[in-house]
Amino acid sequence: MARVLIVGAGLTGSLCATQLRRKASGPLHLTVWDKDGDAGGRMTTTSCVLNPQCTADLGAQYITCTPHYAKKHQSFYDELLAHGILKPLTSPIEGMLMKEGDCNFVASQGISSIVKHYLKESGAEICFRQCVTQINLRNDKWEVSKETGPPEQFDLIVLTMPVPQILKLQGDIVGLISECQRQQLESVSYSSRYALGLFYEAGTKIDVPWAGQYITSNPCIRFISIDNKKRNIESSEIGPSLVIHTTVPFGITYLEHRTEDVQELIIQQLNNIFPGLPQPVGTKCQKWRYSQVTSAVPNCPGQMTLHFKPFLVCGGDGFTESNFDGCITSALCILEALRSHI
Repeated sequence: MARVLIVGAGLTGSLCATQLRRKASGPLHLTVWDKDGDAGGRMTTTSCVLNPQCTADLGAQYITCTPHYAKKHQSFYDELLAHGILKPLTSPIEGMLMKEGDCNFVASQGISSIVKHYLKESGAEICFRQCVTQINLRNDKWEVSKETGPPEQFDLIVLTMPVPQILKLQGDIVGLISECQRQQLESVSYSSRYALGLFYEAGTKIDVPWAGQYITSNPCIRFISIDNKKRNIESSEIGPSLVIHTTVPFGITYLEHRTEDVQELIIQQLNNIFPGLPQPVGTKCQKWRYSQVTSAVPNCPGQMTLHFKPFLVCGGDGFTESNFDGCITSALCILEALRSHI
């Protein structure tokens, strides 16, 4: 039985795992590793320490489906809608730019529920806090080293983490990336930003007419969401949560600053915009060093194959674009590249 390792438990990694399980002609042992403590990647949902039922999407806020992808990826949308994971976004988002024919969806159980659905469907062995450091060739297999624990061997590897993290890997993989491929990978660029989640006690009222709002006149804050309102969740037992996304220039300026200091700056600006907000009972500040792809790998749509025997391929939004459909496209391209190997 072929042992397959997928590095990255984000959207592309989870989609790859499910597609491999569903399309493989023979049995596979699927393993997914992620350096973080939970699934989701940049589609992450975090919980309040005092009340885990109070959650906030710190990454992607909602999914926009264009008419083109509504046809092309219809089966993916249909599956998530049928399972109740996605539902139409009906709450008001002020300042949202809508194009004709676009549909917006929200994940009622948090955006990470999409990734967790695919991981569950894949039946893969999921291991968190597994940070890959080296990939070496050993007797026609891949030997993968990580920060903790002994190296493990696999027959096939799919890398779905951000491209700069792929370029930092050590071992034989360094020599397997051609000069042309390295130049392509090094040309990828990402925006950076911070996201701040604020959690409130049950019964707290945040009296505004919208569920989300794009801010155009603040150097720090770009988007604010009342997360439970965005998902149409009203409960007397669960308090509201507020999500603040910073502007990209702010994120780049403060990228190497202490997260605690950045959080204070964001809260100061938030109080200027909305004075009189109640005191939160919990906070979570997330630094997105690799927030969204601003320039993808050129001339390499969807994936890049680094080695054929044994097979090593990389993909993710760095090879397409940073949205739901971009990750689906990458996963399908990876599956096509692997077709003769599974």
